[in-house]
Amino acid sequence: MWNRRFRPAGAALSLVLTAALLAACSPRSAPKDEKFTVRFTEVIHSIFYAPQYVAQAKGFFADEGLEVVSSTAQGSDRGAAALLAGTADIAMVGPETAVFVHNQDSPVKVKIFAQLTARDGSFLLAREKPEGEFSWTDVKGKSIIGWRPGSMPQLVAEAILRQHGLDPETDLEYIDNLAATAMVGAFLSGQGDYIQVFEPSVSELVQGGHAYLATYLGADYGEMPYTAFLATDKFIAEHPDVIQRYTNAIYRAQKYIFEADPKVVAQEVAQFFEGTDVEILASSIQRYRDEGGWVHTPVMKPEDYEKLQDLMIAGGVLEPDQRAPFDAIATNRFAEEAVRQVK
Repeated sequence: MWNRRFRPAGAALSLVLTAALLAACSPRSAPKDEKFTVRFTEVIHSIFYAPQYVAQAKGFFADEGLEVVSSTAQGSDRGAAALLAGTADIAMVGPETAVFVHNQDSPVKVKIFAQLTARDGSFLLAREKPEGEFSWTDVKGKSIIGWRPGSMPQLVAEAILRQHGLDPETDLEYIDNLAATAMVGAFLSGQGDYIQVFEPSVSELVQGGHAYLATYLGADYGEMPYTAFLATDKFIAEHPDVIQRYTNAIYRAQKYIFEADPKVVAQEVAQFFEGTDVEILASSIQRYRDEGGWVHTPVMKPEDYEKLQDLMIAGGVLEPDQRAPFDAIATNRFAEEAVRQVK
């Protein structure tokens, strides 16, 4: 049984799963010499996921015979639900969703096949300029505009608070009932003493004089498999070549983003961030690269995955007896082959 704090996501996945099982879905073939259209959905839209946009902008997917049609799910739970419903082929979401689905009584499962990010991508911004060096104890008695209950940003934030002797339930107000798209607007309207956001919102708020950078949660908590690419076990079994080609393209992008000038990368992915200044995108990319936000290869380490489950248990969204074996929710087969193939 899922913890109460993740129940909304669990209920959504269960309902969509029921609909998916009732729906008649015809398999699509993917000959290697023909272009295959991949229906892709991302958890949120952020420059934190730059390798995905690089693979699209640089034609790495096209080189692999793939056409990617993208959508934004606005939540890992919704991204996983899209996979289960058959409205998406590949989802870029939090790896925790694979664990939740694994623990459902359903023949439909999802599996991680490539890792994208190496740690939390969110930053804590303060409305008022911190006096001296920021300390997490500064947030005691304050309010933070944060993320929905059971989400990775929320779990990481609460874990960090506990590490600094703060009770997330009583020592501060963590505002977790705002949609991701409404968070910045709420902060600009005066709500919250702090806000937990991703790039490019970080650079936009700081450079606009609306907030001050307090700390990077990814550095405060440390490495963990934060974002990954998932597909259903059925899709992987029917289209292993598509999964391999997709992983190859992502690995090329991962290599490129560490080698190229952030300003060049920003110009290339600017088409996916209409209305955002290229200089802000470049600053965002530089920040994530410097802070170790991205993995260098799509291979997920089993020991890092166990750290993820430790976080879920500590956050109260997973019972200790619900831990899922690595092989049940992830495969490194395609990632390891990509590393061998792509030079």
